[in-house]
Amino acid sequence: MLVERWVHLCIDMQRMFAEDTPWQVPWMKTVSPEVVEVASRFPQRTIFTRFIPPRNAGAMPGMWQAYYEKWPMMTTNRLAPEMIGLVSSLHALVPPARIFDKFLYSPWVDGRLHSALGSEEVGTIVLSGGETDICVLAAALGAIDLGYRVILLKDAVCSSADDTHDASLQLLGDRFSVQVEIMRTEEWLIDATDPDLR
Repeated sequence: MLVERWVHLCIDMQRMFAEDTPWQVPWMKTVSPEVVEVASRFPQRTIFTRFIPPRNAGAMPGMWQAYYEKWPMMTTNRLAPEMIGLVSSLHALVPPARIFDKFLYSPWVDGRLHSALGSEEVGTIVLSGGETDICVLAAALGAIDLGYRVILLKDAVCSSADDTHDASLQLLGDRFSVQVEIMRTEEWLIDATDPDLR
């Protein structure tokens, strides 16, 4: 049984990754049932991150400008505003689930999320969402650095690249085995408890 306070941090399950855009993650729909199962069972312990592109490439620093020069159609000047939103099955859970907007791969950079979780005495991060080898990986590594216990639900994360998805799971499981546990959603749900009920 989980003995400390935890949150389900669901990474970037947004329409712009689920639908027909250059950033579509085709098998996001495959992991959606697992993500929905966790989030709907514990909406009050769920935080959905959203990756928010800039207005245009010039609004970002450094190499992010080159990144958005490659993907100008994904800036908010050109992307339909509703595409930033969560997929409908998860949007329906807000509130009590929360939304945390970020502008980079990692949700930890500016300290807001860590500060909020610290005030709630959270010690464990349960990760789902996409992409395994980009934003999920950044969230996991940041959580490790900040001292959280990380549980990654391997059937609730997805990528548009199978090889690097698999490599990321192997990296986290092998090189960070003290700080990261990788398990299936069903296995985790057997032991999960709602901290608000303790």
